[in-house]
Amino acid sequence: MTDPSETTILVIIGPGSMGTAIARRVGAGKHILVADLREENAQAASQTLLDAGFQVSTATVDITDPPSVRALAEKAAGMGAVTGLVHAAGASPSMSRPELVVRVDLYGTAVVLEAFGEVVAPGGAAVVIASQAGHRLPALTPEEDQALATTPAEELLGLPLLQSERLGDTLHAYELSNHGKSLRVQAEAVRWGLRRARVNAISPGIVMTPLSRAELSGPHGDGYRRMIEGCPAGRAGTADEVATVAALLMGPDGAFITGSDILMDGGATAAFFHGDLNLR
Repeated sequence: MTDPSETTILVIIGPGSMGTAIARRVGAGKHILVADLREENAQAASQTLLDAGFQVSTATVDITDPPSVRALAEKAAGMGAVTGLVHAAGASPSMSRPELVVRVDLYGTAVVLEAFGEVVAPGGAAVVIASQAGHRLPALTPEEDQALATTPAEELLGLPLLQSERLGDTLHAYELSNHGKSLRVQAEAVRWGLRRARVNAISPGIVMTPLSRAELSGPHGDGYRRMIEGCPAGRAGTADEVATVAALLMGPDGAFITGSDILMDGGATAAFFHGDLNLR
């Protein structure tokens, strides 16, 4: 039996295409704990990783339920030193209500970062998958940004700007939630630093995954196609490209990077602000 004191744990929450690609990139020599709301998703990702030679366990977690997230953090810490966390769970703007987008994407991220900030090992690193959408949100007031960044998770959903009458449609809720993700990462980097651990975000553009392919046929599909065609890169991204950035952020070459949000969208946001890419 492996001594838990000698085991390093990589936790993957939301093991879709990007989460699994990151696990394959940074999981060698670690025990990977794959967690998802649906057990069948965790099992499917686990089998893929097992077939590739990794050591894997599974768990179920509801990121909108603090006791569930704390239980996952405690399980991970009981297995060994939690040196890696990839939080890739999220809600699709085309398949969710505005309130659910905020609860899953923003509140869920706040809950995860608070819980794992209590158990992450010295030298550990986390990556949160956000979205390019957060970089296109019109400016909020400094007070609103501060509230999104630092309000305790248990109070977060009570903020005035997160109430139904101000959320608008799901796209605005998605932009707001992912802007908030970036702010949470920035603020949590200070707290994680007390444990000599780091946390960063990646904000991908359109990355070809089963979810993005579904979005292309959804109500925002035209906008997705305009982004792919109109971004300077002229194409969509891949999960492996996201994993390359995650490996930098989680590895020794990224040891001086924390509290950051890496925008990797093929230049779509640049074209939105400074070109002729119309997404609204």
